[in-house]
This record gives sequence, structure tokens and C-alpha cells, in this order.
Amino acid sequence: MGSTPADRSAGEASWQWDGEDEGRATGAPGDVVSGGADGDGPRLSRRGLLTGAGVLAAGAAVWGVSRAIGGSDPAPPKPQPLPTRVVGPEPAWVYRGPEPMTPGRQSGRLFAPAYLTRSGVRLLDPETGAVTATVGVSPPKGFPDDSPLVLGAGRLFTASPGHVDARTLVGPTAGWSLPLPPELGDQITVYGCDGDKVYGSVTARGVLSRNLFAMSANGTGLLWSRPAADRDETSIAVLDAGIGRLLAWGADPSAGVSLLDGTTGGRLWSAENTGTSWAAVDQRHVYLPAGAGGVRALRLADGTPRWSVQPRPGEQWRALPPMSDDFRVYVLRDDGLVTAHAADGGEQVWQLQLPFRLDRRCRPLLTSTTLVVPGPADAGVQFVETETGRTFTTFADSGPGVDVWSVASDGTRLFAGHDSTLYCLGALPVP
Repeated sequence: MGSTPADRSAGEASWQWDGEDEGRATGAPGDVVSGGADGDGPRLSRRGLLTGAGVLAAGAAVWGVSRAIGGSDPAPPKPQPLPTRVVGPEPAWVYRGPEPMTPGRQSGRLFAPAYLTRSGVRLLDPETGAVTATVGVSPPKGFPDDSPLVLGAGRLFTASPGHVDARTLVGPTAGWSLPLPPELGDQITVYGCDGDKVYGSVTARGVLSRNLFAMSANGTGLLWSRPAADRDETSIAVLDAGIGRLLAWGADPSAGVSLLDGTTGGRLWSAENTGTSWAAVDQRHVYLPAGAGGVRALRLADGTPRWSVQPRPGEQWRALPPMSDDFRVYVLRDDGLVTAHAADGGEQVWQLQLPFRLDRRCRPLLTSTTLVVPGPADAGVQFVETETGRTFTTFADSGPGVDVWSVASDGTRLFAGHDSTLYCLGALPVP
């Protein structure tokens, strides 16, 4: 991999302007313009001031020589955009990519700062923001820019004719490419990875029947395969919570929704399907859409309905996939209202009205004490205390930008960004 400006150490960085030196990572908080706690204006580091003075002196010398030899006045300098001003925690580093992020492509977990775009993935050093690896994976022709990339176990999983392929991204892992038995076919779709197994379906060219399969994520081989049911296994979701479970449903809601055992592929139970556009899970429940826009909780063990939250008469809102810490379940609505419910019985504990609306692009992050909710580009990121529902801080910048924010973590640090800018906000927040 060739060196990029972002590969240079933080110590070589000075001033960072919006749009300047794309792909550059800055490693010191002083490289980011901040209003500070008291709302003071932008601040330059001492190195930045010295560099600026040198540039001014050189410019004056060129102008003086030009005038002395009778030349015309030099062209005025190109206007520079104002540096981004941030509000909230001072970032540890900033990475500006060569193209806007498409965080919606991420399917699964990757415990490292990753910059996902239409072109693929750039892995960043969590300490400095320097680019450590680049993996090109563009969407197939005719597919949208946010076509999912299946991540897990430190790898990126794709399919080639008759093979499941894994490329190493982070950690002491190795890439691999393994064939499926030829009799299953060679047209493969990869659904997801739960950290231990990667799941998919396969069919032969021109054949309608398909087989579901599971393969070891570390490349030791095929674990199981079986024919997919005709009506209720046309869509598969991997429930990534370390429980080895899959959710299957079909285009016909009357066929129901089924929970599958990831170890064997066998069906554990089936339940009514009211239109499964998303799914969420914790250690005790599976959460699915309910009615016109609500949430229902089913017992993970047997699919028994436990509780639900739905719009009341006169209300119009739709729930996003809820977040759960096994103690409370946090339901985020598209109108910006967040409600916390007891995981056992669904009783509401608190509610919070956010200052912005939410949509399917919003992917909150839940830590041990904080719900981190990304908003539109001009609204920033809200930090909500899970115990009380109190907003205790906000992180935002002065743009420019048009996309929603995204948030991620490597288990130690928090990362937030939008459009072509990604920030490391340091240690995970504690209220």
C-alpha cells in the first residue's frame, strides 16, 4: 500500500483547513479549531503561528521582487475556507477522507476506527488517525452506494463464484477463501457474521431452490448447510449479540417469522410476522416491528410475546431498531422522542425529546452508561445518560455537511463523523 498524507505522524502536522490535503490525519488536539468552553474564537498552535508567519514573509518577498523588476502584480491568493469550529469534547485527532463516508454499508461489528465509503474501507490507527490499511470493495454495478459490507471477527467477508472469501482487517487474523461443495451451486449471498460463524445462502445458476449455510469465521470450513424453506426463509438477519441466532422471514407476512439456531440451522420457533423490516436482540428478548410503527418484545427462548410499545390514537411515529443493555430497552422514534423501558415488562422509565428528527440512517451507540445519538449534520451528536434520560453534552462542528452523523467505538474510544470528516473523541463518555 502506498503512503498517503494521513500516514505521516501527528508530529509533522500543523494547521488543517477544511478541504485541504484530503486524507490527512492530524494527531494533536491543537490541529482542530475549537471554541473552547467559554466560546472564544479559533486558536492557532505556536507551530501554526510560526508557519503562517513564514508563509506571509515568503509572499511579501515574492511581491517585492516582482515589483522591483517591473512585473505585474501577482494574482491574489486563493481564499481559504474557514477552519471547522467544534463544540463539545476536544477531539484527539481528525481524519478527512477523499470522499464522503457511507456508514450505512457497515453490517456487523469491527472494533477499530473504519472509514467506509462507496469505494471500500480505510482502517485508521486509533491513536493517531493515520491510515493503516485500505481495502477496495465497490458495490456491484446497479447496486446503491450503501450496499452492505459484512464485517466480523476482524475480517471483511465477500463472495466469489463458489467461494466465501475473508480479508483481514484488524487483529491477529488471517484471510482465507474456501469453496462450498459444488453440488450446492456457485451463486452465493453472504448475510452476516456473529463473530464466530459467517452465514449465507447458495444456489446453482438457473435454479430457484437455495441452501442456507454456516461457515467458520476463522476459515476452518463449512459447518452446516440445508435447503431453505420455500416461503419463510427468503430473508435472513444475523442477530449479532454473541448468541448464535438467525431470524428468517419471507415476502408473505402470513408465513410468519422464525428464529434459527446458528449452530445447526434448525428452526427453534415461529411467530406472527407484522412486517419485519428490522430486528434487534438482547440476552432475553428479540425485538421486532409492531403494527404501524411500534416495537414488540418476544421471549428469545420460545417466541412468546412479552410487551409492546405502539403509537396511540392520533400519534404518527415509527420506531427505529431499539437498543438494549439487558436492564432497559431504549426506543428511538423518527419524531425524535426517546423512551426507556424496563426490559422485563416494558414499563416506561423516562422519556427525552431530542432537538432533531431521526431516520433509518441514525445508528445510535450504547455504552455502559451512555446512549450516543447521532443527528443531522448541523445538529451534531447527543450524549444521553441512560439512568436518567438527561442530555449531558453535545458534540458538533461548523460543517459544511449534508449527511447525518455516525458514531462507533473500538471498545475504548469513541469516534464520530459526518460527510468526509471523522473525529476521535477519546475515551468513551461517562456522565
